[in-house]
Amino acid sequence: MASMEVEFEDASLRRLEADPGFTAGYDAAIVKAFRKRMQFIRAAVDERAFYAMKSLHYEKLKGILDGQSSMRLNAQWRLLLRLRQDEDGKTVVVISIADYH
Repeated sequence: MASMEVEFEDASLRRLEADPGFTAGYDAAIVKAFRKRMQFIRAAVDERAFYAMKSLHYEKLKGILDGQSSMRLNAQWRLLLRLRQDEDGKTVVVISIADYH
C-alpha cells in the first residue's frame, strides 16, 4: 500500500527537511524532531498511524485552526498539518511549526 504524499505551505520547512545544514532558526533538537516526524509521516499509509503512536499526541484542532491537526515535536513545539483527500489518496500538507507556550 502506498504511503501518504507530503506538501509544504512554507518553503523553509521543505528545505528544513531536505537540507542537513539548514535550521530555519530553530534549535537543533526541534530540527531533529521535525525531521524524525517527517520520516514517520512519509512512511505512514494514512493518519491512523498518527493516532496509533500515542507519543505524537496527534489531534484535530478546533476554533480558528479548525481543519488543521497537530503532532508534538517536544513539550513546547507542535507541527501543524492539514490532510487533503483526492483521487490519488491522502496528502499531508505541512503548515508550520508552532510554539504552544
